[in-house]
Amino acid sequence: MNDLFAGIVLILLIINGSLLLLILIKTHKSGQTDLAPFKQLAYNQERTEAMVRDELGKNRQELTFNTKALREELTMQLHSFTNANDQKFNRLIQLNEHKLDKIRETVEGKLTSIQSDNSKKLEEMRITVDEKLHATLEKRLGQSFQLVSERLELVHKGLGEMQQLASGVGDLKKVLSNVKTRGIWGEMQLASLLEQVLTPEQYAANVATKPGSQDRVEFAIRLPGKDKNDAVVWLPIDAKFPQEDYLRLLEAQEMSNPELVAGAAAGLEARIRQEAKTIKEKYIDPPNTTDFAILFLPVEGLYAEVLRRPGLCDSLQREYRINITGPTTLAALLNSLQMGFRTLAIEKRSSDVWSLLGAVKTEFGKFGDVLTKTKEKLDQASKQLDAATVRTRAIERKLKGVAQLPAPEMINVPEEYASGDAE
Repeated sequence: MNDLFAGIVLILLIINGSLLLLILIKTHKSGQTDLAPFKQLAYNQERTEAMVRDELGKNRQELTFNTKALREELTMQLHSFTNANDQKFNRLIQLNEHKLDKIRETVEGKLTSIQSDNSKKLEEMRITVDEKLHATLEKRLGQSFQLVSERLELVHKGLGEMQQLASGVGDLKKVLSNVKTRGIWGEMQLASLLEQVLTPEQYAANVATKPGSQDRVEFAIRLPGKDKNDAVVWLPIDAKFPQEDYLRLLEAQEMSNPELVAGAAAGLEARIRQEAKTIKEKYIDPPNTTDFAILFLPVEGLYAEVLRRPGLCDSLQREYRINITGPTTLAALLNSLQMGFRTLAIEKRSSDVWSLLGAVKTEFGKFGDVLTKTKEKLDQASKQLDAATVRTRAIERKLKGVAQLPAPEMINVPEEYASGDAE
């Protein structure tokens, strides 16, 4: 509505402007300055504006009234729509509640039936599982008790064997408590190592290494001398087993007592030094023997304890010319000596090998001469064969036109013709 009045006012303004323009043009053409038209025009314009204002006021009032009426109508419609929606929503809620009640009743009924079925099935499964578990448990328990009884029998047997072994160990301890028995055990172990590595000709037992002395070393390895008279140089090897000192050291280490360990280690070191001094005084006698001997310790643990003492092995080598060995190191030393023996054997046989090679060289020269003569004879025979082949081909060409007789009619060629052809 406002747009319509604005358009009307604009049209009136355009009309007034056009009229004013026409009056100005007409006045200009006539040259008169009559203001009456302008006054009339201004009056008309004022009336128009008054009318427009009145119309606008009326339109504004009408618009306000229409807007208020429209607002009241919209409010009433919205209120009625809200009431209708509330009623529909209430009916929908009631309907949903009714349906939910039915669904709840149905679900509760189904759940009740499912629970009852599940309870029955679970009871049946429980009964079945209990029966199977009971049977399986009885079976497994029976097997377990049987296995435990068998294990207990084995343990009982093992305890009996352990008791026998303990008694055997006690007997062995009693046997080893005797110094002579320990010496025999170490000597047997040393003899076993020598038998495994060396041949019987390469060592000997109970050897008097010093001429005129009654002291005999347990074993000595036979080494070749420097002269060519097959003189023998002995390498003395003596086995020692200071069990008491070694056991005292082990007991002190088990008690973790540093003072006892130090005292037992010092005692073991003193015992080893005493044995090395005894071996040096009794068995080392250069040039009949080597300038050193070997002290064999039959237990690796004892050998390790001796090596653990700082400076002991070097001191024994420097002062008493004694080398300490255990079972493993002695086997390695014997293997190296075995390789040395093989090297010496090869050196001894080298002169025989050179003589044999000289004889072979002489015979090979003679064989070369014989081979040259044989080649000459073969060349002569080859030339004679070539000549005979040429004569044979010449005879075949001459006899090519002669008819060959059947086998029964063949005659022997006289020897003089045959010899003449050969010539």
